[in-house]
Amino acid sequence: MKNSDFGDSFTWGVSSSALQTEGAFNVDGKGLSIWDEFSKKKNKIFNNDSPAIACDFYNNHKEDIAIIKQLGIPNFRFSLSWSRILPNGTGKINQLGIDFYNKILDTCIESGIEPWVTLYHWDLPLELEKQGGWANREILKWFEEFVTVCIYSFKSKVKYWMILNEPMVFTGAGYFLGVHAPGKKSLSKFLSAMHHAVLCQAIGYNVIKKIQPTAQVGTTFSCSFITPNSTSKKDTLAAKRMDALLNRSFIEPSLGLGYPMITFPFLKRIKRYILEGDEDLMKVEFDFIGIQNYTREVVTHCFYIPYLKAKIIPANKRKVYHSKMNWEVYPESIYQMIRKYSKYNGVKKIIITENGASFKDEVKNNIIEDKERKQFIKSNLEQVLRAKIEGLKVDGYFVWSLTDNFEWAEGYKQRFGIIHIDYQTLKRTIKESGKWYSNFLTKNSI
Repeated sequence: MKNSDFGDSFTWGVSSSALQTEGAFNVDGKGLSIWDEFSKKKNKIFNNDSPAIACDFYNNHKEDIAIIKQLGIPNFRFSLSWSRILPNGTGKINQLGIDFYNKILDTCIESGIEPWVTLYHWDLPLELEKQGGWANREILKWFEEFVTVCIYSFKSKVKYWMILNEPMVFTGAGYFLGVHAPGKKSLSKFLSAMHHAVLCQAIGYNVIKKIQPTAQVGTTFSCSFITPNSTSKKDTLAAKRMDALLNRSFIEPSLGLGYPMITFPFLKRIKRYILEGDEDLMKVEFDFIGIQNYTREVVTHCFYIPYLKAKIIPANKRKVYHSKMNWEVYPESIYQMIRKYSKYNGVKKIIITENGASFKDEVKNNIIEDKERKQFIKSNLEQVLRAKIEGLKVDGYFVWSLTDNFEWAEGYKQRFGIIHIDYQTLKRTIKESGKWYSNFLTKNSI
């Protein structure tokens, strides 16, 4: 494969997020986020890891952006920490937070790298969660204020904006399953959070276009190719319900199609949170959508799972090749999801805003050969090219991720970056912190 195979306009990039990389959680006026609080709870994050330092992007952003330039990557996707800009979620602006992101943007521009900015990547200010967070309809006002501050602060330097990162994950894992911050387990909170996130997708778009009409604005969706475990009617219907929940529940309302209640009748319960005017407000004509694909899921009917009556069969139980996250390595999944979303009339352009895998590092003579991860990226790109050749709407690909991360509930156990250890920086950070952080790489480079 060559760059030219994908076309001159194809967008190549690498991704990261604020909480997973920045560290400096109590530095220069930053407020606490739900993940700062969540990481204090025992057994919620692998080995009780914390994002307090992560890979210290806050102090090493120039070096990390220099790596992007060295690799010849023209686009860098990163997110803004809401609580670094508005420590309490609303009200007083932290100018030091604004200054930090201006430094990142300036460094990108000086390096010839186009910044792609995600407004919300899962790190809600703790003060807002104390008031109900995404389950409180007031978040529509809170989010509008946050977006407004960001756009006025950075509009001269940012052309590409993404509103939310994977809303199904932060609402489902955070408010229903309780495995992500804020750790709630409530059906009502999940449904209300879900609806409010759908509304905020549109609110964010409308705010940006009003202030910066020429900006390119999208949002990102997590997605997995869903297949039934057998051809039985029960398994087939179970897979359709799972697909409706995971792959359709956020994009279809934004396209004016409403929630997929016919396929998954349980979603009718969300009607109690829909107020007059919401259905019109939900509609938005995004300039692009980001889809984030890592695997496929095989689904079987399960009577004991409430509402969904379906369960995902783990990859190791199916005895298929899988990553360290126990996600099946199934490259065709990314092609199938491009194909699926290309069929929507309202989708103008698709960017793969995340794709990557965690594997055990292969170290020989202090060099990580990383054969599995490289093969994963290559095989997925072959499927992206297949979609491109067929005339589907895909027009960009971002690797997850630039450096290794704090990987949410997995802590520092999982490694997504193609990396080697910068020992001098590691020693310096250990000396400064006064503590041995043996479970993660304090500083990484590709």
